Amino acid sequence: MKKITLLLLVFCFAFSSCEKDDICDANTPTTPRMVIKFFDINNPTELKNVSNLKVIGEGMSTGIIFNPTATGDSKYLFNGNSISIPLKTNTTTTTFSFILNSGNSNPIFINTDVLKFNYTTNEVFVSRACGFKTLFVMNIQKPFEHSDGSIIDQKWMKVVSLQKNNINDENETHLAIYF
Repeated sequence: MKKITLLLLVFCFAFSSCEKDDICDANTPTTPRMVIKFFDINNPTELKNVSNLKVIGEGMSTGIIFNPTATGDSKYLFNGNSISIPLKTNTTTTTFSFILNSGNSNPIFINTDVLKFNYTTNEVFVSRACGFKTLFVMNIQKPFEHSDGSIIDQKWMKVVSLQKNNINDENETHLAIYF
């Protein structure tokens, strides 16, 4: 009986030293995305909805998924006045094509502008469960480069304005686009 009690006691002590599982809470802020809002060029204080906007990262064949419940190409299309896009954490530039009226059957209505973002990164420890997150600081001299797409037409983005130099969270607008 002493042996069973001793064995049971050793078994209990062995498992009592185990740590609980560390799980990163879904509400913990992680690497923030760049928040972009769209405004009316004729009335700069008014938000303006974009129609069938598709955003594709350089070197990618598909766009950012804005509507995960949609099917086909429509899950990549955005209709609204504010989007959040991810910046690359392992480099200091990220390039996106912003395709207005994507999917339109008449190619004359499709207009692509390209934005290349320039920044530095800073890794910050969040917790043992969540690891690190990356914060971004936009380059002060040249935070972005705005160019026309492969088909030279007029840029649909008339003015692009950096609103916040530091991208630390998704609670504020980082970039304003007027069209």
